[in-house]
Amino acid sequence: MTKNILHLDLDTFFVSCERLIDSRLQKKPLLVGGIGDRGVVAACSYETRRFGVHSGMPMRLAKRLCPEAVVIRGNSSIYTKQSHLVTDIIKESVPVFEKASIDEFYADLSGMDKFFGSYKYASELRTKIIKETGLPISFGLSSNKIVSKVATGEAKPNNQLRVDYGFEKSFMAPLSIKKIPSVGDKTYQTLRNLGIDRVSIVQQMPVEMMSSVLGLNGITIWKRANGLDNPPLIPFHERKSISIERTFEKDTINMVKLRTTIFAMAENLAYQLRRGEKLAACISVKIRYSDFNTYTKQVKIPYTSADHLIIPRVLELFDNLYQRRLLIRLVGVKISDLVSGNYQINLFDDTEEMLSLYNALDTIRNRYGDLSVQKAASIGAKSIGGSHNPFNGEPPIVLAHRKQ
Repeated sequence: MTKNILHLDLDTFFVSCERLIDSRLQKKPLLVGGIGDRGVVAACSYETRRFGVHSGMPMRLAKRLCPEAVVIRGNSSIYTKQSHLVTDIIKESVPVFEKASIDEFYADLSGMDKFFGSYKYASELRTKIIKETGLPISFGLSSNKIVSKVATGEAKPNNQLRVDYGFEKSFMAPLSIKKIPSVGDKTYQTLRNLGIDRVSIVQQMPVEMMSSVLGLNGITIWKRANGLDNPPLIPFHERKSISIERTFEKDTINMVKLRTTIFAMAENLAYQLRRGEKLAACISVKIRYSDFNTYTKQVKIPYTSADHLIIPRVLELFDNLYQRRLLIRLVGVKISDLVSGNYQINLFDDTEEMLSLYNALDTIRNRYGDLSVQKAASIGAKSIGGSHNPFNGEPPIVLAHRKQ
């Protein structure tokens, strides 16, 4: 049976959500992202792209390139809500689907040709999403995920494209090598230095040559260029780690502020573990100095999800890691080596009062949100936390100030 893999992508998703809220923004150049000096463009409208603006660009540069653009900070909770509306429509319409990101989906329509016709069914699904949510969306349909994703990119904005079985290679041939998923800026420059600018050239090359230049990634790129790579759909994303990072508006050496931020991060991650009924055995702390040098330090711990075990180790790691006495640009905490389970009571150290306190605090947070109750030591870092459950099977949410 020929595979029919559908790729759906919400066009300029953050921008579309803002225009849904405020119709006055329609057809205006719009930038969504961080508005501070270190803000990054999370999404930009098509009106700004002719000035050279793109997502991931520093907001300061984007405003210089397109000074008439309207700049909006963005609201990740609104984008999450809209994403869930689209997810629910897809979930009830297709047999198997994968949510690859907050605005990107794959669906397996194999076998639908016997009943409706895969392309017709995909078209009706797209029409339904646009009608019920008001959000523009594009799709590509082919025999595998990679070609479908490329087809969606070629179909945009707000359009659709089908690549019939057997035509995958000819469809990919005239495209730029940058259109191949997994070809980033560094890989693109390496291939350009070899005189490779089109997918057709990669198709003519022996796979051994690509492997000798780029290793395993070269083999993957060669397969994708020839329309052969066919990764499976992943209906449920199992998280292997959870983390929080914070980039400060100004580089700082204020130890009270730094320790408060680190404390709040550790407290929130420990709560996320308990909410997801997970235990962790590895903690790491990251520091990025003002000269962009980045250092991390990690430690193994017994499996736990308790504040009184995680927070002191995180603060200890930070104290050991901060050696250069330079201004700090970014700090982060990561918890990994996750397994399912609940916190095991320590017979000698834990008390019934402490465990009851954990239960009471988590009950309040579950009902009123992560920030509804905090320890006094973390009150100065109110922006850390949110309503998102990292263990719900969906990929991590892209916040408005991050690269989309």
